[in-house]
Amino acid sequence: MNKQGRSQLALGVILILLGAWFLLDKTLPAFHNFFDAYTKWPMNMLLIGGGIFIIGLVLGSPGLSVPAAIVAGLGGIFYYQETSGNYESWSYMWALIPGFVGVGTVLQGLLGENAGQNLKRGLNLMVISAVLFLVFSSFLGGWEILGNFGPAILLILLGLWVLGSGLYRTFRNKGE
Repeated sequence: MNKQGRSQLALGVILILLGAWFLLDKTLPAFHNFFDAYTKWPMNMLLIGGGIFIIGLVLGSPGLSVPAAIVAGLGGIFYYQETSGNYESWSYMWALIPGFVGVGTVLQGLLGENAGQNLKRGLNLMVISAVLFLVFSSFLGGWEILGNFGPAILLILLGLWVLGSGLYRTFRNKGE
């Protein structure tokens, strides 16, 4: 079956399953009560991200891993904020979004689309995101493990990582 036929088949199955879901939700109170906790904010964003990922797998489209990781990651942030009541954490949690892109890019590479380059880019994005998160959270009071020296230590570590990756790239190119 060609890619268009697979896409049409997957879309048809997804539409039938969604229709059945809505029909059961409206007709069977036990079905509605069982899934009620999973269809409320923000848990539904995690499920939507997982659904996008599964659609990408069914369609043979690894590129859908990136939006799936972003949606699920944002759902995770909102879930944390909803359960903890710490809505002020958004002032530094946004720095995790490039990391979600990195996770999606790594998944895209693992699923076979330009594997080596996507793994490298994804890991770089995750490191950059983690450093940004740690820097902003230490400035904005979300992460106090390093105390007053946190931003300085994190900037030094980021500088060492940049220098190390540059030196690695230089020596790797000399060897070719």
